[in-house]
Amino acid sequence: MQEPEYTTETKLKETTIPDINNQTGSITKLQPPVQSQEQWMKYGQQISGFLGTLPDYLGNFFNQYKQPIVSLGLVITTIVAVKVLLAVLDSLNDIPLVAPTFELIGIGYSAWFVYRYLLKASTRQELTGEITTLKSQVIGKDTSES
Repeated sequence: MQEPEYTTETKLKETTIPDINNQTGSITKLQPPVQSQEQWMKYGQQISGFLGTLPDYLGNFFNQYKQPIVSLGLVITTIVAVKVLLAVLDSLNDIPLVAPTFELIGIGYSAWFVYRYLLKASTRQELTGEITTLKSQVIGKDTSES
């Protein structure tokens, strides 16, 4: 293998590259184009106009879709509340002796309910009357007529 030879031509090519450090002179400052500033002003006016009318748009949107928005909010709130309730119950189950205590309370209440309302026919009729009264209060009309 032979090494390439440097000739005077290659040296001249290397020396013809201008050396930035050795140059003297002033640096020309570029002025920002006027058209760009005008475009930014137009964009700014469009954005400020949109932001100025945004409350009206949102108000009209809410008034037009009030019922679905409220329903969606209630559904989301219910889901969050159920998840929080389940998390609280799960954390209570991790505490020693709390879960068995709740089970005993539940068994005791179930036994009392059966004894109070389900053993005799007269008390079952009383329970049916209370359920009918509760239905009429919740629904808002008398359910015994239908």
